Amino acid sequence: MRLDHKLILGLINENATVLDLGCGDGTLLKLLEHKNIHGQGIEINSDLVKKCLNKGIPVLQDDIDQGFSGYKSGSFDFVILNKTLQATHKPLLVMQEALRVGTKVLVSFPNFGYLVVRSQLFFGGKMPKSHDLPFEWYNTPNIHLVTIKDFRLFCKNNNFKILQSLFYNENTVLPSLGANLFSPYALFVLSN
Repeated sequence: MRLDHKLILGLINENATVLDLGCGDGTLLKLLEHKNIHGQGIEINSDLVKKCLNKGIPVLQDDIDQGFSGYKSGSFDFVILNKTLQATHKPLLVMQEALRVGTKVLVSFPNFGYLVVRSQLFFGGKMPKSHDLPFEWYNTPNIHLVTIKDFRLFCKNNNFKILQSLFYNENTVLPSLGANLFSPYALFVLSN
């Protein structure tokens, strides 16, 4: 199991209601089933929506950049944006809507302040690539490159309360000290 999935599983309570934004093929929602959650996904890619449906995952094909007007405030215990926020066109709107419909919002993203990413840009003079960021600059879904420092400031400026933060690589949870430089990924738990 991927470490980000394992961390998210550990943060979500049994019997919770969950909305997974940019749910991909539904893998995370499928993993959450053993916790008896009541989950639903939203995914824009029709091929991934079909994969969700084939797994029995309730999913809507929609564009989260348009907001979630079909959902009442406080509809979910948890809203998940697992490596999704940086791929949205309107991250502020998406976060405001996620916090409107969810009691807690879990946001994970690749940290573009990570030392390896910085080094590739500095020494190579080209946009960085890695295992989790295999794209070229012109075809990357990551349109809003964000660092841990950027995200903390974004939360502060918009009065989003950070309840918890975790930093990790592919295999290990890392210390928070120096995370902006030494952690390739971040996971934040937010509320209003």
